[in-house]
Amino acid sequence: MASARYVAGLRAVEQLLGSDQARISRLFAEYQSANPRVEAIIAQANARGIEIQSANRARLRQISGEPRHQGIVAEIVRSTVLDEAALRTLVEKHLADDSAAPLLLLILDGLQDPHNLGACLRTADAAGVDAVVVPRHGAASLGPTVSKVAAGAAECLPFASVPNIGRVLAWLSEYGVTSIATSDASEKTLFDCDLSGPLALVMGREETGVSKGVASRCDALVALPMHGSVSSLNVSVATGICLYEAVRQRSI
Repeated sequence: MASARYVAGLRAVEQLLGSDQARISRLFAEYQSANPRVEAIIAQANARGIEIQSANRARLRQISGEPRHQGIVAEIVRSTVLDEAALRTLVEKHLADDSAAPLLLLILDGLQDPHNLGACLRTADAAGVDAVVVPRHGAASLGPTVSKVAAGAAECLPFASVPNIGRVLAWLSEYGVTSIATSDASEKTLFDCDLSGPLALVMGREETGVSKGVASRCDALVALPMHGSVSSLNVSVATGICLYEAVRQRSI
């Protein structure tokens, strides 16, 4: 199955047009825009045979639900969000492929802020994450704000919404996938861990971190060394540090 969604903003739409995986069905553009980036996007869309419709700024806001649409909105068609069974199939296929890089999953345990979710998706895509997993209830989900912040990654990166994160971690363990969660209370740091094998990185909710139930399912809890006056980092910043430490170790 597939569903239509809308992505607004210059950077996000430019990224979509540059991706082979994103399927843009229509482009809505501001009437007679004086912005050369909008004109360049229209030219690129024309070259790809994408339908273009003119619209005023109020109509663009209505379509996208985003007041800062910057004069451009793309209608995209992406595969339906993965359920747990589809996620399991993705993992099994990846682990069975001897030529594939070690599995790398990002599990976000209840992020509330769509800006944080979008930032995590953007970094996950850049770091080569194979899928992002979120809980079905009590967390931010895909939407216009997430898409704009993610700058195209939300439409390309496999995204799974599951009823129970702990259950996913349990069957990942059966497949030999190591799960590591961040915790400010841990004495072990991220840099003490081997992140080079099949890995599920678990990041917690803003303010409260990883829930106790999810943490109990993980193989290790790690902290980021903090040498200044602040006690913690924004979750999207911490996610970037953790993912790129995995990237670094895998490139050695």
